[in-house]
Amino acid sequence: MAALAAGALCTSCDKVSPQGVLMAGTAVEDRVKMSHLYYKEYLNDYEMNLDTKNVQDGEYTFLVGADSHITDDPGRLDEMLKIGLDGDDLLYAHLGDIADTKPEYYIVLDSALQKAKERFVRKNYVQNEYGRWRHKNNPYDIIGWDYNEIHFPFFPVVGNHDLTHNGWAMWCSLFHSSFYEFDVCVGTYDDGRGTVYDHFIFLDTASGTLGKTQIDLINQGVLDGNYFNEETGGFQFYRHTFVFSHTNIFRPSSMQFASTFSREETFFLLNQFEEWNASIVFCGHVHAWDEREYNKVNYLTLDSMSERNSPKPGDYLLRVHVHKDGSLTWERVHMDYVAQK
Repeated sequence: MAALAAGALCTSCDKVSPQGVLMAGTAVEDRVKMSHLYYKEYLNDYEMNLDTKNVQDGEYTFLVGADSHITDDPGRLDEMLKIGLDGDDLLYAHLGDIADTKPEYYIVLDSALQKAKERFVRKNYVQNEYGRWRHKNNPYDIIGWDYNEIHFPFFPVVGNHDLTHNGWAMWCSLFHSSFYEFDVCVGTYDDGRGTVYDHFIFLDTASGTLGKTQIDLINQGVLDGNYFNEETGGFQFYRHTFVFSHTNIFRPSSMQFASTFSREETFFLLNQFEEWNASIVFCGHVHAWDEREYNKVNYLTLDSMSERNSPKPGDYLLRVHVHKDGSLTWERVHMDYVAQK
C-alpha cells in the first residue's frame, strides 16, 4: 500500500515537523491573512461587547486554561467555564489545542460553549418589557434585541491539534480569528494618564512559527493598540499587556519539547514582548507547568487540562488577579472532573 497510497494521500495529510509536532494543513500565512481581514471588520466584537461589569476600580480576575483536547467528553472544559462563571472572572482564555479535529468533536465543543453561554446570560442579563437584553445590575445598559449580541467572554488562541486534518475551517467557524487584540478599560486617573486600559494580545503560533505575514503586521504595529488619546494629548497608556500563545517560549524541563520557534523568531518575540512592556506571556503546548521571568516579563506555561493527558484531579487552571493598585498575583486553580467509566 505503501508508496502509491502515501503519495495519493500526502496532498491533504497533516505534516509532522522535525520536532515531531503536528502541523496544520492550512498554513499560518493564510490563517493570519484571513484573521486580520476578519479582525479589521469586526473589531468591536472583541472590544466593545466585552462585559466589564466585573471591573471594579480597576480590579478584576481572569481565568486561563490550556490543551483541553476535547473528543466526545467536554467535562474539563465544562468545569473550567463553570469555575470562571462562579468566580465572576472577567474572561476565560484558552491557550490552544481546544479540540481534536473531527467534526463530531467540534459539535461537542460548540454544544459545551452554547450551554456555558446560556448559564452566563441567565446569571448576568435579563430582558426588559420590550424584549431587549440588559445587564441585571444596570437597567440603562441596553445590549439589544438579539441574544447573539451578548458576547460570551471565551477567548482562545489556536493550537496545532486544532488545525490537523484541515481543521481550520471548523475552528474559524466558531472563533473566526486566530490573531487579534482588544483593550479592557480599567478606569480614569487624575494623574495625567486619563482613561487607562489593560491590553490583551492573542498570537497565532499553532504552526510553531509566526510566519512572514504575522511578523510584518506586528512590525507595522497592528497589535500595539496605540492610538492618540484626546484626554491627555498623547498616545494611549496601557497599565498591563497580556500576551497569549499556544507554542511555548521556554522549555519547562529536558523531558518536554523545546520551543519550535526558530532562533531568530525566539529573539524577535522576546524583544517584542519587552517592547510591548508585557506583564505576562501565557503559553501551552508542552503539557507542563513552568514559571519564570526574563527581562521583567513573566512567562507562565500551563499544564494540559485534558483528562486524557492529566487523568487525575489537579491544579490545571490559572487565575490572574489584577489589583486596584496595578499589582498582579496569580494562583493555580484545582480541577476535579473525572469521567465516569
